[in-house]
Amino acid sequence: MAEYVVLIVGDADRWWTTMDVEQRKAGYAEYTRFAEELAQRGHKILGGAELHSTSEARRIPRGGGTVTEGPFAEATEQVGGFYQVESDDLDDLLDCCQVIAALGDGIEVRRVVTAEDRP
Repeated sequence: MAEYVVLIVGDADRWWTTMDVEQRKAGYAEYTRFAEELAQRGHKILGGAELHSTSEARRIPRGGGTVTEGPFAEATEQVGGFYQVESDDLDDLLDCCQVIAALGDGIEVRRVVTAEDRP
């Protein structure tokens, strides 16, 4: 089985700044449905988390240097959360990801580099 990271990409602060409590509850219910769908289809969640607001982010520029607060100023989308998933069926994993993509954020799925992948 391969390991993948499912990145949830979009307006990471939208959940807390523009949605009321009922809308947030409905959104979280869809994330629960996503996790249940993964389990039913034989995928295994190894980890993951929702991330706090981008206003709490700290940034170090390429090559090192001064630490600044907040996200990259030029970025229009941020990672709002992630799942680490073990799967032997990428196509089916992508199909499951449609559940959370329907909420309005983009999804990026990337295979995790393992020791076997390294020279």
